[in-house]
Order: sequence, then structure tokens, then C-alpha cells
Amino acid sequence: MTLAKNQKSPLSRLYKKVSKKKSESSRNLEDEARTSSSSSGSSSLNIDELRTVFDYMDANSDGKISGEELQSCVSLLGGALSSREAEEIVKISDVDGDGFIDFGEFLKLMEGEDGNDEERRKELRVAFGMYVMEGEEFITAASLRRTLSRLGESCTVDACKVMIRGFDQNDDGVLSFEEFVLMMR
Repeated sequence: MTLAKNQKSPLSRLYKKVSKKKSESSRNLEDEARTSSSSSGSSSLNIDELRTVFDYMDANSDGKISGEELQSCVSLLGGALSSREAEEIVKISDVDGDGFIDFGEFLKLMEGEDGNDEERRKELRVAFGMYVMEGEEFITAASLRRTLSRLGESCTVDACKVMIRGFDQNDDGVLSFEEFVLMMR
């Protein structure tokens, strides 16, 4: 999934779009959500708005978001997310191992979207390392192409240069870790 410079991820756009439309049901859950999340550190995010986004994504109202539901929401926002990518996001976010994202897991995922979560930065550092060639501290078009090829994505070096350009804030032709973090939002 390629995003232009300063463009947010489909999940971030969904959050912003849906958060403007507060639902009555989320207001009824206000006290419960605040109580359960205050101990998890989610107080910096508006729990009501996140509940509204979660409920919107949970198309079948079973209290869980499946990979299919996630893929559908991203598609509605004009993004592209393969079923494999959607399942991978669910797998990474699924703490209890049930194959779905529940509201608590969703809160943790959205905290990571803010970039305030130290654990998220550690995970991104590991992911960044997968794209970097040994002895380098940045992602080049060649290293990006190599990694995408290993993941089954066919891409030319020129196409990788275009992807990098979209997030290369200092126009040096490579992605630093901080630029990579922006790309992964």
C-alpha cells in the first residue's frame, strides 16, 4: 500500500471520518470504556470516538473485527489492503489468539497509530531492520525491492524509488527510521 507524503493510513482516515459522527450507543458506553481503559493508558485518546470507529468496522456486531471486516473498511476509504495484509494486521494485533481484534486490542492498535507507544516503535525498529541491507542504517530502493520480493511482491527498483520519494522528507533518496515510521502510519 503506497501513500503520498503527509497522507494518513486508511485506518487513520477512517478514525477521523467516523469520529466526527458520534453515535448514541457510544455515549451509553462512556463510563464503562473510560473505566476499563484508564488502567491501560488509553486516556490520551477519545474512547467514545474509538468505540464508534470500532463499532463501524465491526460490520456483523459480534464485538470483534475480522480480517475481512478490516479489508472492507479500508476499501471503503479508497485504500487497498489485500486479504493477506488484513489477516496479518489482525494476527499482529490479536493478543488473545482468537483470530480477531476485540475492543481492547483495537485500543492498543490505535495507540500505536499515535506513535506514542514505545512497544510500537520497538516493533517498527524490527520491521525496519528487515528492509535494511547489512551495514546500512536506511532503506534504499534496492533493499526495498529485495524485501518486497521475499514477501512475494514483484516490484522494479524505479517503482521502489517512487515509493521512497513519497516519504523521503529530506530528499536524500533513502528512508531513515523516522521516515519509515511515518510511512507505516
